[in-house]
Amino acid sequence: MVLEVRPLTPETWDDLAELFSRPGASIPRSCWCMFYRRSGAGPDGARSAANRDALRAIVDSGSVPGLLGYEDGSPVGWISLSPREEYEKLRRSPVMKPVDERLVWSIVCFFVDKRARGRGITAGLLDAAIRYADEQGATVLEAYPVDKPERSGDDSMFFGAKSLYDRAGFDEVARRKPTRPVVRKQVHPGTKAPTTASDDSR
Repeated sequence: MVLEVRPLTPETWDDLAELFSRPGASIPRSCWCMFYRRSGAGPDGARSAANRDALRAIVDSGSVPGLLGYEDGSPVGWISLSPREEYEKLRRSPVMKPVDERLVWSIVCFFVDKRARGRGITAGLLDAAIRYADEQGATVLEAYPVDKPERSGDDSMFFGAKSLYDRAGFDEVARRKPTRPVVRKQVHPGTKAPTTASDDSR
């Protein structure tokens, strides 16, 4: 199976909306990957709609807040990544606060359609994110995975498992909580990112 990966743009927005409308997507449908982009708790009223509108405004501004993965033309997965400074809440997080003054890109979320899980889509999205960050001129890609010996529920694993990042060549650079390391991978600008990534059983 080949996973095609595309940036989230106005042209692919409806695909993200459709992915988040599916059964099993209640958390992304409420958050719209805006939780870490806001410095506060966000609006108390129609929070889902406000988050959706806020993410759409980012997309309409020309920024790319993440990547969509497709199988046979249908969206099956999502990864949120951006320059770290765009995630306002990370600055004051006791677990994910800056390790140093380096400029980094951050990965804060994965979502895979529950019908497509177990086919290596998360690994394919991570591989594509590494290449995309490289293409955009990033030098360091940072993430905040979960590191537990037991299997965790899917809803608690939106950061990804540390083993996923280990296989992709990330190194641990900090650990402020026993189960929550900070990991990084050095990437090098100037390499053209491919538009597809092989989806295997890693």
